Amino acid sequence: MLKWLIILVRTLCSAMQSQRALAVENLALRQQLATLNYRHPRPRLTDTDRFFWVVLSRCWSDWRAALHIVQPETVVRWHRQGFRYYWRWKSRGVGRPKIDPEIRMLVRRMCRANPLWGAPRIHGELLKLGLEISETTVAKYMIKHRRPPSQT
Repeated sequence: MLKWLIILVRTLCSAMQSQRALAVENLALRQQLATLNYRHPRPRLTDTDRFFWVVLSRCWSDWRAALHIVQPETVVRWHRQGFRYYWRWKSRGVGRPKIDPEIRMLVRRMCRANPLWGAPRIHGELLKLGLEISETTVAKYMIKHRRPPSQT
């Protein structure tokens, strides 16, 4: 009896809602029914289902009342996880660009051929050749010459 009373009260409340609110609630309930009918024993939500609920939670303020498959906190967690994925994707590829192996070999060859040249001189010669590379990068790839121990 209580079940029928609840159904009657909800039907009266839904009759007083706007057309848009009813359409959105109907969409949410139909999505849940489709999920339950498609995956009978235990519904497995796909990324599309999760995305649907995240978008619906952003567009519709009363989305928690129509949600029956998962807990509302789960949808909030999906939303936060989506932001983490977005910013991880957005911030990929940071850092200095890689130096071509040919340039590294050229720096080492110049260093071997001219052992008295330092990084500023090799950097200047590379600039004359039209190669844009910083002096600290040249110093990084230079060969360290062994010096004999000092005799004092």
